[in-house]
Amino acid sequence: MNSPQTDTIFRALDGFRIELPSWGFANTGTRFGKFLQPAAAVTIEDKFSDAGQVHALTGVCPTLALHVLWDLPDGAGSARDIAALSQRYGVAPGSINPNTFEDQIYKFGSFGNADKSVRDRALQHIRDSVEIARQVGSRDISLWFADGSNYPGTANIRHRRRWFEESLKAVHPALAPNQRLLIEYKPFEPAFYHTDIADWGMALLLARAAGPQARVLVDTGHHYLSQNIEQIVAWLLADGMLGGFHFNDRRYADDDLTLGSIDPYQVFRIFHEILYFEWETGARADIAYMIDQSHNLKGKIEAMIQTVTVAQALYAKAALVDYPTLAAAQTGAELVKAESLLQDAFAVDVRPAIREWRASKGLPADPMDAFRRSGYLERITADRASRKSAKLSSYA
Repeated sequence: MNSPQTDTIFRALDGFRIELPSWGFANTGTRFGKFLQPAAAVTIEDKFSDAGQVHALTGVCPTLALHVLWDLPDGAGSARDIAALSQRYGVAPGSINPNTFEDQIYKFGSFGNADKSVRDRALQHIRDSVEIARQVGSRDISLWFADGSNYPGTANIRHRRRWFEESLKAVHPALAPNQRLLIEYKPFEPAFYHTDIADWGMALLLARAAGPQARVLVDTGHHYLSQNIEQIVAWLLADGMLGGFHFNDRRYADDDLTLGSIDPYQVFRIFHEILYFEWETGARADIAYMIDQSHNLKGKIEAMIQTVTVAQALYAKAALVDYPTLAAAQTGAELVKAESLLQDAFAVDVRPAIREWRASKGLPADPMDAFRRSGYLERITADRASRKSAKLSSYA
């Protein structure tokens, strides 16, 4: 039987979509080593197949983020293959992720490199990535740069900022009218003295310098301990500059753990700020929700299903906050009442309503159980265990 809470959860879930990362299905590791799983995806077809399984079971993951170096070895020439895989497995290409950090030429940076020939090569790679996105029908080009320095005095920080501005401005005209640049930030690693785009303020300044189709991308793991991520989200929303998320969780630094595994209340608070903004403005925030995790020890597909179902639950909880009452309590400085409205929503067991929502969509009530019963894992394990990747990259 429907209730007001159930109706609210249904409406929230009807509009919630989250993008899967291709690299999340492949063998991954740390700088200390890579631990191989026999069922891990070896080819881009494997990745589309696995993503198709997650989408079929959850109903909310219609796109797969692609990495240019790892997934599109022929660049734009791979577009036809990607289209065929998308059609076959029922998952569309999502954000396109260039790579300006793995080739040897980028040892001292890409857009921040003192060598103009290296900056030009990085610029051409990102222009090529924009063209790839156009050909496969992707909207967002997601930019993360490893650029920075490890020792004081070894880099001209002001010059590097200028080179980033110049390069991003040069990329912007290549965008189609519907495309966006999403600029990500990270305070440290692999650079440990200074990182060229270290925080949301730097990313915001560079996005504004790049042009009107550039936005900031927030990776929830790319912050110092105890940083108030939801405040960053609120500020970027207020300025119309929040373009998307890379969702993961962390205990110490950029741990790339499954969403909500360490601090689910923080993810709830992030979703709350977004939904509160939408309630106040009466407009849908134009945000790309994406997963970026490294499933080094957990089974790849199980970890992805776990992440998606947790994201649905936390989003549903945030939708239950009584916004009119909250706004009045904030105006009246009723501190306990205002805080309790968030705590009460977070405490609601939304799982029965989510099961009802899944049933209404013809989806399994328990996606994890359905996956474990499907036999898919056993089939791909038998198939992939005998295949060896021609090249094991440092990541995926």
